[in-house]
Amino acid sequence: MTKQGVLLINLGSPDSPSVPAVRKYLREFLMDGRVLDTPWPIRFGIVHFAILPKRPKASAHAYKSIWTTAGSPLVVTSKNLKGALQARLSIPVELAMRHQSPSVAEAINELHYQGVDELLVIPLFPHYAMSSYESAVVRVREVTARQSPLMKIVVQPPYYNALDYNNALVASAEDYIKRDFDHLLFSFHGIPERHLRKSDTTGCHCLKVKNCCETPSSAHATCYRAQCFQTMKAFVKQAGIPEGKYSIAFQSRLGRDPWLTPYTDKELERLARGGVKKLLVICPAFVSDCLETLEEIGMRGRETFLHSGGTSDTMIPCLNEHPLWIVALENMTKRFMADNVHQSPEERRNSFQPVAI
Repeated sequence: MTKQGVLLINLGSPDSPSVPAVRKYLREFLMDGRVLDTPWPIRFGIVHFAILPKRPKASAHAYKSIWTTAGSPLVVTSKNLKGALQARLSIPVELAMRHQSPSVAEAINELHYQGVDELLVIPLFPHYAMSSYESAVVRVREVTARQSPLMKIVVQPPYYNALDYNNALVASAEDYIKRDFDHLLFSFHGIPERHLRKSDTTGCHCLKVKNCCETPSSAHATCYRAQCFQTMKAFVKQAGIPEGKYSIAFQSRLGRDPWLTPYTDKELERLARGGVKKLLVICPAFVSDCLETLEEIGMRGRETFLHSGGTSDTMIPCLNEHPLWIVALENMTKRFMADNVHQSPEERRNSFQPVAI
């Protein structure tokens, strides 16, 4: 008889907000060839001689501003989420971080020890990006092939427009969008434009076709930008946000190469100077609050907006441990337990009902 299990995987966090711990984390994260996608010698030089000499000190200061007595908000929330999901399931659930701890190797060892030979991997990234979703999946496959080569891996497809995910996202924001506000800004994590081109399975659609995200294409299955737009459209439709009262932006850019636009920091300035006084910001690319939401948006972003003329900037928390988010993960797992192991990846993708836009 087979034994099934679940692995939740998030991005990761330093083990502490100290400069050495942050430097260690940044080194591992940025040396990932799907994050900084240059040849290894160039990547090594950029990371070790251009970034690591100065950035860890500034990043450590930012991490200290959000650190809790229990540790990193992202790791703590992810562990709580794992525990809540385990309480609803009869099969083992483990948690791993793509970078740092708890590691993928530790999680696979534990699942192997418990006799798991069919594993559902749920990347805690609703959208496909080579630097997050793809990197996490590849890492799990590499470690499993080395430590438990007979374990069968089933990967949950991106769920950016899935009904369960959208229901949870809208419910998590319900109390905020009921309030009086002028504008809702969807701030997604940014990626370099070249990542879209590399992930384009057609080789001729992303950022090449006019209105590429609005033009149907098989490239959208791995197009981060198109999937972000789909999430926003599904949300505003269900939540009843009128046209003109919302917009999209992309945050956290690094380096000089062009990244997805518009940039969040610039949009915060533009909206405030354009007369928006009461702003809501939601970050759907993150399922757990972390440095990019709590500090970048909740602190620095708010300061930018208020300094530019706004009067109220409220960040809507991530899904974190919202009950409907736990239900969404439970439903993914139950589909896997019932019959997903007998379906093709395309059938599994279709079984997770998308929102009609």
